[in-house]
Amino acid sequence: MRSHLHSALFFGYRDEASFIDKVRALLLALKSTAGSFTGDNLITFDKNLSFLADEKFMASYDAHAATKIEKGIIWRTAVLAWAAKNALRLPGDFVECACYKGTSARIVCDYLGFAQLDRTYYLYDLFDHDPAMPHHRMTEHGEGLFETVKARFEEFPNVVVTRGAAPASFAKASPGAISFLHVDMNNAPAEAAVIEALFDRIVPGAAIILDDYGWRYYRAQKQAHDAWFAARGYSILELPTGQGLVIK
Repeated sequence: MRSHLHSALFFGYRDEASFIDKVRALLLALKSTAGSFTGDNLITFDKNLSFLADEKFMASYDAHAATKIEKGIIWRTAVLAWAAKNALRLPGDFVECACYKGTSARIVCDYLGFAQLDRTYYLYDLFDHDPAMPHHRMTEHGEGLFETVKARFEEFPNVVVTRGAAPASFAKASPGAISFLHVDMNNAPAEAAVIEALFDRIVPGAAIILDDYGWRYYRAQKQAHDAWFAARGYSILELPTGQGLVIK
């Protein structure tokens, strides 16, 4: 069992090499690296890191996290896995906006044995980037990504991949009841519209994960979500991973 995990994935530094050298020096100054984690703008030590002891989660993560970013955001992915597992005690289906390459959803599917569940996982994305839109282009956005993601879930007949701008694309396919919602659209107006469209379908006790909520670069999303949820009597928990968590 792994007792620590170190990634060089960080954002916002002036000099990457110098920054990573200082992170290494910090780790060398510890009495023990057990319980230490670096990556995704997190540096922590002397923690339990319980997700590292979850053999099913780690097997799924090792099988599907391929890039530096996918590997580095493991703590965020572990939060998604926790929320999805929590959803199994509730009625309703799973929703992710936007899924990009489907990596986090595929990790969750393997972790839960989703093909054997009486649930549907709805994945939404543009799968391309229009420079006129406020979200930024990801490396693999472009022609062919939609088909690649559909192929990634061929063995899961209960995963529905829908192309188009959400929430308009919900007209093509969407659930009546939701027990797990993950929103990662890098776009404040789109995220606000998605929450508005889906909130009444989210069942009590379900987790809503807002991927960009705690990141200063996406502060517009935090402000929009804070106002929307506060008007309905909810507050959002900012997690050290940069995610926001709401339990309905």
